[in-house]
Amino acid sequence: MQETVKVVLKGNEERVYPKGVTVMDIAQDLGPRLAKEALVAKVNGVIVDLNHRIEEDSSVEILTFEDEEGKDAFRHSTSHVMAQAVKRLFPNVKLAIGPSIEEGFYYDFDRDESFTPEDLERIEKEMEKIVAEDQPFIRMEVSREEAVKILKEMGEPYKVELVENLPDDAKISFYKNGEFIDLCAGPHIPSTGRIKAFKLTSLAGAYWKGDSRNKMLQRIYGTSFPKKSMLDEYLKKLEEAKKRDHRKLGKELGLFSMHEEGPGFPFFHPKGMVLWNTLIDFWRKEHQKRGYQEIKTPIILNEELWKRSGHWDHYKTNMYFTQIDGEGYAIKPMNCPGGILVYKSDVHSYRELPLKLAELGLVHRHELSGVLHGLMRVRSFTQDDAHIYMMPSQIEQEILEVINLADHIYRIFGFDYHVELSTRPENSMGPDELWERATAALKNALDKKGLPYRINEGDGAFYGPKIDFHLKDSIGRTWQCGTIQLDFMMPERFDLTYIGPDGEKHRPVMIHRTIFGSLERFIGILIEHYAGAFPVWLAPIQVKVLPISEKFMDYARKVTAELENSDIRVELDERNEKIGYKIREAQLQKIPYMLIVGEKEAAEGTVSVRVREKGDVGMKSLKDFIEEVTTRIKNKE
Repeated sequence: MQETVKVVLKGNEERVYPKGVTVMDIAQDLGPRLAKEALVAKVNGVIVDLNHRIEEDSSVEILTFEDEEGKDAFRHSTSHVMAQAVKRLFPNVKLAIGPSIEEGFYYDFDRDESFTPEDLERIEKEMEKIVAEDQPFIRMEVSREEAVKILKEMGEPYKVELVENLPDDAKISFYKNGEFIDLCAGPHIPSTGRIKAFKLTSLAGAYWKGDSRNKMLQRIYGTSFPKKSMLDEYLKKLEEAKKRDHRKLGKELGLFSMHEEGPGFPFFHPKGMVLWNTLIDFWRKEHQKRGYQEIKTPIILNEELWKRSGHWDHYKTNMYFTQIDGEGYAIKPMNCPGGILVYKSDVHSYRELPLKLAELGLVHRHELSGVLHGLMRVRSFTQDDAHIYMMPSQIEQEILEVINLADHIYRIFGFDYHVELSTRPENSMGPDELWERATAALKNALDKKGLPYRINEGDGAFYGPKIDFHLKDSIGRTWQCGTIQLDFMMPERFDLTYIGPDGEKHRPVMIHRTIFGSLERFIGILIEHYAGAFPVWLAPIQVKVLPISEKFMDYARKVTAELENSDIRVELDERNEKIGYKIREAQLQKIPYMLIVGEKEAAEGTVSVRVREKGDVGMKSLKDFIEEVTTRIKNKE
């Protein structure tokens, strides 16, 4: 009698199959459509190829492009196809790494000559041939010695280095498709023929292993989809993103600039500062309502503080240093050690807890020049930090309150979001027991709130696990902004205490949290989210007054003065230009309201109103217009 295995499918459905059944056999049994769309599978929590055999009772989940793991395998397989095409066209190229990334993939190559846009076109054509050949991806497991021998024969020094740095007990595998063989842990999709649509999108430089001391390689980026319509939609989104590029709009709207004299250090212009201060005023009011007290700590602090906090061991390469009076000092990369010194400057009672100390703190972090990108990746930025000191019994409630605050603020800007829970990284400090307590507390709060979340293994801070908020903008892109980090470590390292009801000293727990994350980056996200057309409450100039000619300048000045007295940000266009030209310019500046004033308006004490999104909406009394605008500003519409 043939042996069987029990398979538990999604939704806890159970089926029995012959022992040794492949995952693809199971997919075909479940239906022809699923078999056609299946890419990889999850067996007992491990991602595997579809030809993987089930030898024991197992849980099995068939994964398609709709699943993140399926998407990753699909795009990683496309990176192999690209590398194969490159090797066909340029045999002397050396291969580095080619992972999937969010919305695509890349592969790093070592080539003496630079790749050109024309080369990318040739590579795409060769990839089309490989896809048409419908080559199966075949896994081969080998010993460490065999792997090194194969790679040396292939002339792939970067791959040899990767194998030599693997642990002694690591399982080493290659994948073969057609004539192409690559070192790879997998898994991969069944064959190259599944890749129906792809596009190579850009070229960049990248240091081997991300280390500037290593050789600069050439990185080719691309993306791929199982349907051409999905690729077309993605490329359309890319075009829309180019129009919304915050660097371009920031310059056109006079918000900020970047200069060679300070790479990675943004310069905010007057209109940008209006936006900046509006956000800060809003932030302050929302925090004051919730019992936060604002503090300010120094930018430069003695290096002994950073050794005590753990930043010296875990973050030193990202820090800037200086000497004062012969002693070493560091420019702060984070605000928490300074905030901890504020807490330590007083004796605290349990009656004061939770104590919420907020800081708009300027921090500096050393970023490589190659990754700097407008306001999105900078070397100096302002974190809207807060540190909450509390009793262990208050943890869950305080996490929930921070989640509610983040939800409230993100909704005002029109952002949907998803949440990720990041767990202990390799480069961390502290005992397992404290990490387990902290992670469980974050999970409990998320479950109590009813928020779905993804686990992001190993991406926590070095001192504690964290919840990250990923905002979805108006064209579907996601941005990581707010974070909630639960920390049992810093209170230990700094010997923080409070006096409990028993009169004895006890150890508080800390929450580190941001909502905007980086104020500079959040502004960059807002520029792209709104395409520069800010809602009226945020717009640097809310109303532009446009007199038809100089004859009506006195009335235009009177209108402007009344708007200013109502705390509306207004600008008067006093230039001797035609009204059509003035309207076009105001429209290009994305100003929410334009008021045209001429003979009729001056005689009747009215204004002709143009709205950015609607055009001409007719005449209104100045009083009614002011009431409408102030209501929209107050309600943050």
